[in-house]
Amino acid sequence: MKKILLAAVLGFFALSCGEKKEEKKEGFEMNRTKSTTSVDTKSEGVPVDMDNKGIGPITDLTFPDEINTEMAARGEAKYNAICTACHMAEQRMIGPAMAGVYERRSPEWVMNMILNPDGMLREDPIAKALLKEYNNAIMLNQNLTQEEARDIAEYLRTL
Repeated sequence: MKKILLAAVLGFFALSCGEKKEEKKEGFEMNRTKSTTSVDTKSEGVPVDMDNKGIGPITDLTFPDEINTEMAARGEAKYNAICTACHMAEQRMIGPAMAGVYERRSPEWVMNMILNPDGMLREDPIAKALLKEYNNAIMLNQNLTQEEARDIAEYLRTL
């Protein structure tokens, strides 16, 4: 009996010391490496497109070199009131992380997404890709004025 038990234990150890086989998983795989082409991907798996201005009322927006601290303070208050339910600065949540958004999107695109999320999600290819990436969690229209949206846009520059 002891010999059978000893043989079973030794057999178990012999099998467990064998070569480990790597299982090939099928399905979606995300590669987060930076490419050197003009269309790039960053923290979201969605292409970076700085030429896309989005769909909405903002067709041209250039930020001044200096951040307007008064606008940024108003924007931070509005952001904390309505945006933090879905967006964190440094971490993905229901929506994308907002830190570095202007490295991935044009200022016009960001403003149009804030002001016209319905139209953007319907017609803009980047917004559609983000919608898909974030499990069809839509960005709700907060019915902000252009001034309120611009304040939030200024605050996002500080992140």
